[in-house]
Amino acid sequence: MNTKALAALAFCSGLLSATSALADQPHPWQLDLQAAATSLASEVRWFNHYTLWFIVPITLFVLALLVIVSVKFRRSANPVPSKTSHNTLIEVVWTVGPVVILLFFAVPSFQILTNQLTLPEKPDLTLKAIATQWKWSYEYTSVESGPSFDSLILEDKDRASYGKEDKAAYPRLLAVDNDLVIPVGKVVRLIVTADPEDVIHAFAMPSFGIKIDAVPGRMNETWFKADREGLYYGQCSELCGKDHAFMPIAIRVVSEDKYQAWLAAAATDLSGANKALLAAVDGSKSVDVAGAN
Repeated sequence: MNTKALAALAFCSGLLSATSALADQPHPWQLDLQAAATSLASEVRWFNHYTLWFIVPITLFVLALLVIVSVKFRRSANPVPSKTSHNTLIEVVWTVGPVVILLFFAVPSFQILTNQLTLPEKPDLTLKAIATQWKWSYEYTSVESGPSFDSLILEDKDRASYGKEDKAAYPRLLAVDNDLVIPVGKVVRLIVTADPEDVIHAFAMPSFGIKIDAVPGRMNETWFKADREGLYYGQCSELCGKDHAFMPIAIRVVSEDKYQAWLAAAATDLSGANKALLAAVDGSKSVDVAGAN
């Protein structure tokens, strides 16, 4: 094989590996959605692949029609244009066809939306996320004397003090100073709102399959249950001002014993609890992040 062929093969291999790697954060040349960490995200990923079976053939069919019309009915090949103004069969097909296709989209999409918005009766943990230009504030409302703290984007000058110098695990523009910590395998009810004097934001976590608006003066609810430990990144997904792009979300999913240890320490010493948890998960390499080897 020549050099160009080898380069092309390597490029294609890179694209394929990017889609199969853990994608708890955006990955260069990523073609698929982020790897699912919840059942909700698995349903969203399935629906994305399902729709491609319709979208790709339709796109190719329309392209073929455009090429045929451009070639067959160009002026030089067809100097006398057709006087046909109506075709009942064609009109029936292009009316009924899209309706049937939309029904194939509607049924599973409504099912997914229902699952996303139907809250479990007895969640294991209730959290509150409050959005403000341009940070997230978290409260562990279902825990007696639970911690509450702000979470802001991590600046490069503060990486050493927070123990987050590894930019592969803690990427620029996604890493935060204080991660939201939750236990694996537990149902989490998330109440989302925004400061009454602020603007609309949106809490989005692609790996969890959730995205919900944070509206001033209104409380919205969603839920998730993380199936595997890891560090997951999301962002505010509603244009909220000049620093909209600098309002990331970081959720760290850990084992039950690590969560309980962090929770007990965070009530009185959040910084110390975060450092102890960071040493525990990073030291044992138990946190999976996209691109990590």
